[in-house]
Amino acid sequence: MAEQQKKPQKEQDINQLLKVRREKLENLQAEGKDPFVITKYDVTHHSMEIKDNYDTLEGKEVSVAGRMMFKRVMGKASFCNVQDLQGNIQAYVARDDIGEDSYKDFKKYDVGDILGIKGFVFKTKTGEISIHAKEVTLLSKSLQILPEKYHGLTDTDTRYRQRYVDLIMNEDVKDTFIKRSKVISSIRRYLDGQGFMEVETPMLVSNAGGAAARPFETHFNALDEDLKLRISLELYLKRLIVGGMERVYEIGRVFRNEGLDTRHNPEFTLMELYQAYTDYHGMMDLTENLYRYIAKEVTGSEVLTYGEHTMDLSKPFERITMVDAVKKYANVDFNEVANTAAAKKLADEHHIEYEDRHEKGDILNLFFEEYVEEHLIQPTFIMDHPIEISPLTKKKPDNPDYVERFEFFMNGWEMANAYSELNDPIDQRERFEAQEKAFEAGDDEANHTDEDFLNALSIGMPPTGGIGFGIDRMVMMMTNSPAIRDVLLFPTMKSLDK
Repeated sequence: MAEQQKKPQKEQDINQLLKVRREKLENLQAEGKDPFVITKYDVTHHSMEIKDNYDTLEGKEVSVAGRMMFKRVMGKASFCNVQDLQGNIQAYVARDDIGEDSYKDFKKYDVGDILGIKGFVFKTKTGEISIHAKEVTLLSKSLQILPEKYHGLTDTDTRYRQRYVDLIMNEDVKDTFIKRSKVISSIRRYLDGQGFMEVETPMLVSNAGGAAARPFETHFNALDEDLKLRISLELYLKRLIVGGMERVYEIGRVFRNEGLDTRHNPEFTLMELYQAYTDYHGMMDLTENLYRYIAKEVTGSEVLTYGEHTMDLSKPFERITMVDAVKKYANVDFNEVANTAAAKKLADEHHIEYEDRHEKGDILNLFFEEYVEEHLIQPTFIMDHPIEISPLTKKKPDNPDYVERFEFFMNGWEMANAYSELNDPIDQRERFEAQEKAFEAGDDEANHTDEDFLNALSIGMPPTGGIGFGIDRMVMMMTNSPAIRDVLLFPTMKSLDK
């Protein structure tokens, strides 16, 4: 009963505080001091810049702007703390320096208000680098209340839904997203330096191909056509290789109608690149070099720590076939498995579930997922996948049951997927037909025949290596973030009741 009374009382207190903030704004507006009419403020320095360059800035005038996170009023002089992009800095605000009217206004400002502070740089008696304010400007009035400083914002659901508050209250969160930006800019720098060209391809497509996933569907009113959101970047980028653009890449959002968990979000960032006149071995070399470059640029080291694991990117990445990996960890040699019936018998003996439509190659992949993935902590290339799970990949010339494909693993996760790209239009049509049969048999993630893509292949595509990187998982690895939602600024969330 006491608990029930406490909650309404707390809500009343909050409502009263919010009312006071509104009244403060109304008073400022009545006095001609409406902060919302201000359109700009000249910022000369940021907090960390001042602290890092104190020796040259001591006694110099600076202007900073940011959110007031703390205020202590002491008669004729006060201290406040302003937080900007780089961190925070203390300001000393005295009545005799900013004027009596301004000081009176300052004392009414609330934590959360956005201030502009102009003054000179100095150190307090305790040695803290600060700004001695000569002018304080209210740039925006906060009408909401931030979480308490010492309790902070810890509820993960609220953090994801109100990322703007999360960024204000949790410095490590802001650091994660600064690093995310560095990851993407590092990718661009590396690929641009290798002669790749960044391009953009359609998000709304009539045929969502290039991956095994269910698409989101929508309707385009102007053409009265049903369209899908892309699940991959592949088929359009390959069209550009046909057109003579020998090295292309795209970093963009793709959409897959699947579940939510710590490593999956229905919209995520994918980077795909295609390079003419190379194969999947060339893509392995590129992946090793790219990952080392990004790790060095973003973390300063080629050794990454993720949870309890340490991954050393400085050493050559292991390269092992899927068949050999299953033999190593499950003690089953699929080279000795004669056919699909024998593979299913093995699956039954190992209590691995499969579907009637599955063939020998599908069963091999199920064994791999069950027995191998969790062991792939250090950077590893799993090579030579069965043809059944690789509809867009070149067959191995010496063993057509398998294809020239690899998946790149770290920390037990798939981080990238790469092929020697299939450029035979006749073979590609047969693969599409097999996918159509799989769809009819119940595989709602199967690809559909793309006639325009087949036409492009018929015109002629050179031997090509291609790869897709999950950017969100890469950022998770570079920032030691436990869940994909921690590296998405606005992850997909179930709507709250209105």
